[in-house]
Amino acid sequence: MKNIELLDCTLRDGGRIVDCKFSDYEVTSVISRLSLAKLNYVEVGFLRDSRKVNYNGGSTFFTSVKQIEKFLEHKKDYTQFVAFIDYGMFDFNTLDECDGKSVDGIRVGFTKKNYLNDWEDVKKCFKIVQEKGYKLFIQGVNSLGYTEEELIDVLSEINIVKPDAFGIVDTYGAMFLNDIDRIYSVVDSHLDENIKIDFHTHNNRQMAFALAQEAIRLSEEGNRRIIIDATLEGMGKCAGNLNLELIADYLIHEKKYDYDFDGILDLIDDFTFAFKKNHTWGYSIPAFMGGIYKSHPNNIIYLTEKFRLGNKDIKNILSMIDEETRQTYKYDNIERKYIEYSAMNVDDSASFSLLRQLFEGQDILVLAPGATLRTHKETILKYKKEKSPVTICVNFITDEFGEAYSFFANKKRYDANLINDPQRIVAVSNVKPKYGEIQISYDRLIDRRYKMFDNSTIMLLNLLKIIGVKSIALAGFDGYRKDTKNNYFDESFFNERHASEFDTINQEVFHLFKDFVSTVGDHCEVLFLTPSIYKEMLYEE
Repeated sequence: MKNIELLDCTLRDGGRIVDCKFSDYEVTSVISRLSLAKLNYVEVGFLRDSRKVNYNGGSTFFTSVKQIEKFLEHKKDYTQFVAFIDYGMFDFNTLDECDGKSVDGIRVGFTKKNYLNDWEDVKKCFKIVQEKGYKLFIQGVNSLGYTEEELIDVLSEINIVKPDAFGIVDTYGAMFLNDIDRIYSVVDSHLDENIKIDFHTHNNRQMAFALAQEAIRLSEEGNRRIIIDATLEGMGKCAGNLNLELIADYLIHEKKYDYDFDGILDLIDDFTFAFKKNHTWGYSIPAFMGGIYKSHPNNIIYLTEKFRLGNKDIKNILSMIDEETRQTYKYDNIERKYIEYSAMNVDDSASFSLLRQLFEGQDILVLAPGATLRTHKETILKYKKEKSPVTICVNFITDEFGEAYSFFANKKRYDANLINDPQRIVAVSNVKPKYGEIQISYDRLIDRRYKMFDNSTIMLLNLLKIIGVKSIALAGFDGYRKDTKNNYFDESFFNERHASEFDTINQEVFHLFKDFVSTVGDHCEVLFLTPSIYKEMLYEE
């Protein structure tokens, strides 16, 4: 049984790169020639609210299905035509009845925010599409943004609606094979067997073709019918989409489908060549960063073109924006983040050269401010005597353990200490050092995927990893215990405000620490000199 269908979305998703400005001739040509190539579905464009869009031809931003009729005068029985509506951008009450002269189906896209805040109204829109006589295809934007429980809840509602298809959507090109395996398994297990699964991906990580093949493989393990979305030559904004010619060739040669491959290649030669003269799409490092941080491609383009930033800077600025916001494009917000980032980003090349002279290949003793610095002082001093390590204190200055450097990543702690010897102070740029200390750029040491990305001890460990030290012995890296205020060797560190969050903080810091340990591998020995919750958690796994 041939259970795979191809949907071309060049005129819709591919059109984003040219703001959907296609001549009527181009629209007619693409639609007719894709139909002749025996594509199962052709998506002809968007439907938009007529109060916000003025359609006068030369575009695939339509305001009525009636405007599409003239492009479908020679419809073929083996090709169905669909239009796409983003929820919130079209008045569904103005949708014309399906009379067979225009599109056969409507694809409706909704976001997780719509699911959380507008779900009842979204379902009313689904119902209108069906009552008007159209086939309904539902696209849940950014499938990776849902927990398994949320996805199951959505699917239970989808089963009641009974659309023709429900989409797994890799909106930001962020999926790996294990992601499609996991999400497909959930969808396939909980979606009515009569509803097709539609798979739509982007090429930020150059995974689109591999993910499509994996979706096909998974579908063949059961009886599920699936739709694969693609565009001519992968045309699309930033990294672009799955290449129609690649997936068609795969299905023709590996699965014995009968698409007209020569017709598809001829259409690419005639159609996309002109657009590629003035527009670029496909894999790039900025697009790759967009996939990693699940960002709207316009954010990447704006940072690249307006500020001419390097890839590291783009990555760091994107990571400063919360996940929901960076899935949209708000240029004023991007500009604010750029200014904020610039204030903390310093040229630390000279500092790194100096730190490599001081620390590279050395045994390092890290003194975090936990209470075990006091309770296990003799153990620490014994280690210092035996190994003669370079000692670095985290957010404090002391001579109790002999000669030591101090690392400051917390502005409050920096301001509370008297800096007498700035050459023995390593200060992160966010504390705004002012005495000529060895200064390190803030964004170099953090990983914003985690809530506790700015934990000072973790930041120091990241610095030592970059430098390349021989070993790291940890003391005072205790973790937080709820049953006592005695979490610090110095009571001035204690802050009751976060006591209720200790369990969460411990988990977050542990994940950061575990990542650190896994990345240094055998290159650097990491050991605990004093008791630590993180040591306990590490051995429990």
